[in-house]
Formats: sequence, C-alpha cells, structure tokens
Amino acid sequence: MREIVSWDALELSRAIGNREVSCVEVMEAYLGHIERINPHVNAIVGAQDPEISLRQARERDAQLLRGERLGWMHGFPHAVKDLSEAEGLPWTEGSPLHRDRSGEGDALFVKRLKEAGAVVIGKTNTPEFGLGSQSYNPVWGTTGNAYDPARTAGGSSGGAAAALALRMLPLADGSDYMGSLRNPAAFNNVLGMRPSWGRVPAPGFVPQLSVTGPMARSTADLARLLSVMAGPDASAPLGIPEGPERFRERLEGDVGDARTRTRIAWVGDWNGRLATEPGVLGVCRSALSALETLGCEVTEAVPDFPLEEIWQTFLTWRWWANLERYELYADPRTRKAMKPEAVWETEHGIALSALDLTRAAAARDRWYAALTEFFERYDYILAPAAQVFPFDKETHWPERVGGRAMDTYHRWMETVVPWSLAGLPVIGIPAGFDGRGLPTGVQLIGRPHADFPLLQLAHAYEQVTGWTGRVKPGLLD
Repeated sequence: MREIVSWDALELSRAIGNREVSCVEVMEAYLGHIERINPHVNAIVGAQDPEISLRQARERDAQLLRGERLGWMHGFPHAVKDLSEAEGLPWTEGSPLHRDRSGEGDALFVKRLKEAGAVVIGKTNTPEFGLGSQSYNPVWGTTGNAYDPARTAGGSSGGAAAALALRMLPLADGSDYMGSLRNPAAFNNVLGMRPSWGRVPAPGFVPQLSVTGPMARSTADLARLLSVMAGPDASAPLGIPEGPERFRERLEGDVGDARTRTRIAWVGDWNGRLATEPGVLGVCRSALSALETLGCEVTEAVPDFPLEEIWQTFLTWRWWANLERYELYADPRTRKAMKPEAVWETEHGIALSALDLTRAAAARDRWYAALTEFFERYDYILAPAAQVFPFDKETHWPERVGGRAMDTYHRWMETVVPWSLAGLPVIGIPAGFDGRGLPTGVQLIGRPHADFPLLQLAHAYEQVTGWTGRVKPGLLD
C-alpha cells in the first residue's frame, strides 16, 4: 500500500492499465493512507463514505475486465476543491451559509475527470469563498502545511496542495484568481499551473481573472492532467478553441541551444517595490542558478509599467467579481455570517461605477501591451511565487512583511497579481527550503497561450532540481 501511494500519477496509470494492481487495491491504499495522514493536516474534507468509493473502484475493475478503460485516470481517487460542484458531495465554499449544500451536478472539469476514469472521493479544503491564501473556514477548520502542520498550507487551493504533497492524492485540481494554484504549491513543494486564460473552459462573456488548473508532483503529470481539463466547450464562448492533444505529448525540455539561448527576465521584488520576508529571495535565486545551468540567460529586469497601477487595476476587477455574492450581502441576516474580507470586497464592488470599470479595462489593456513589448526581449519571466514562508496557521494573514505594514488582507500576495491580470500561463515550481525546512517556490511565466513550451522548460528545470522527490514531508516517515 505504501508503494502505491508513492507512485506519481503516470506510474499509477501504467500499473492499473497493465493490471499490476487493481482499482480496489489502489482505493484501499489511498483510503488507508488518508485515514492515517489527514488528521494531521485536515486537507481532505467532506469525504464520501469509503464503502461507496470502494464500490466505485470495483466498478472500475469490472470495466477493465470488459476492456472498457475510460481514460488514463481510470481508477484514480480524486478530491475536488470545495469551491467547485461535484455531484452528491458537499459544496460549501467554506461558508456556513452553504454548510448543508450538496452538488446536484458536476462542474465541467469534474465531468471530464470522471470521463477519464477518476473516482471522486471527497473535497479539498479552501478558505471561505476562496478569499485569501490561508485555508481556514468555519465549516471544515484549518488546513496545515505538509512540511509543518502548525503552519498554513496557503490557499485557496491549500487542501489540494497539502494532500498532494502528502501523497493522499495522485493529482489535484485547483482554481486561481490571485495565486491560488501558485502560492500553496510554493508552500507545499509541489507544482501548480495557472493555464492561459480560456485554456480550461468556463462559462461567461466577461474575461474575469479566475481559472481552473492542475496540480501535481511532476511536470509530466501536470501536463497530462491539463490534457483532461483543457479543450473547447460550447458552454464557454471565450474559451481557447485549440484542442488538448498536445498536452499528451512527451515533455523533452526546451531551453534553446547555443545560437538561441532562452532569455529569462527575473523580476524579483520589482526593485524593492514588493515587501518580502527575509530569506525568500535568497531561496528563489537558487532557481535562477538551476536555469543558468541549463544554458538559459537570466537577467534582472521588470516591465516598463507602474506596479501600483497594476495593483489598483487588479483591485477593481476583483471587487467587480465579488459582486456575485451581493445577494448574500444585501440580506443583513446572511451578511453577519460572511467572512469580513468577503464583506470588504463586496462593499467596494458596490461602490464601483461604469467609469471605474471602463478605466480598469483600459489599464488592463495597457498592461498587456507593455508585456507584449517585454516579451520581444525575453522568452519567459521568473518571479517569486510567495513573498513569505508558510506562517502560523492561527494567523489569518500577515499584517507586516519585511517590516512593512500590509494595507489589505491580500497585499502580501502581490507578486502573483501581474500575471493573473494579463491571463498568461504560469507554473509555480519549487525553489527550495530555508534553514527551518520551510519550502518556497517561483513562478515561471510564459507568453500568451504558450502553455506547452512553458511546460517543456519547467520539465527541464525539474530534471536538474527534483525538489518534490528529494525532500518529502516528515509525516511520510
């Protein structure tokens, strides 16, 4: 059983496909491992009755006997982030207002995971309404870090990242508006990919900033999970029309050659503009060295655009997005049960005018144009994935970073904002550990829609660093 949960997803897929292990054996191994490990971190919540999960695993085995393998995830246990709907499972978004709500259907990406053979066994924890990079809420409680359960796992995909790092899941899904796939990946020494906006389809005619994406312990697994989640759908009018087939191709690593060296811009703390905890940038710089070892040319540079304007533009878009909860806010009875940060976001959204939104849209266009010019000189951008190391999980959010006061509940995550606003593909990759054994990571940012080349470079980086396999959480011992 211990061996089964230690396999990466592609290894597990091959073992099931070759009939080396049954789907029931896989399910028993994971359920037993979750029973032992999850009480330490509270990453998986709203779990399905184990007997139901085992019955579904037996159905997967019966399908294999009939030659009906559904896909490469056939028989995989999977838990869906509790911001997304999965039929028959709790769908609380971490809010007491939805404590008793269950999914009546599946979100599109969940449907695709099931069609690929996954068995959904529960949910992964998240902050209330996904607000903030600290996965605590009054419904499920707080998720601890895989490397130090007394510290935060980050968020909002904190439960997913911790469960993945602790081998309670072979793969994980997450969503990302403000670093929710990248920040928890950094805090738990795994990989999280924010795909290009529209790569994983979502309904709607407004290009809001949130995307759904994959999390994994290897780039090969990351790409293969993206191949299931991505691809056009009639329900998503603004989705990327390109099919997902390329993400099933083998990753070889793409770092150019002696004549065309891959050029990478390291933005760091934006010339001191971003507050960072001492030690974070030092660990991140080890990623620069690894990329230079591969033959990349890494230069310190930042785009020619005011970072404060990026931040203010982001705030406007986010306030607008949070008006989806206006009806909860409008009723004084339900407003009392809302997280203070949700009330703050909604009240700022109510105050917006059409002119505010028009100006924010224009500023977003200008920022995208500045990045287009920047990518004429650089192939990729590298940035810290977090400005702090994992902090005490009893702390809701850091009020001071590097001696500076934070003026909002999420200012300490500003490093992720520019790339969310531009809709670029980003992979959060491990960078190493500090002297206390706490992990952090970097963001590798690609050109618009260049998701596959980005995965290739991340794969090459992985070959020379191998952080997820080299340093495993102590709880696994």
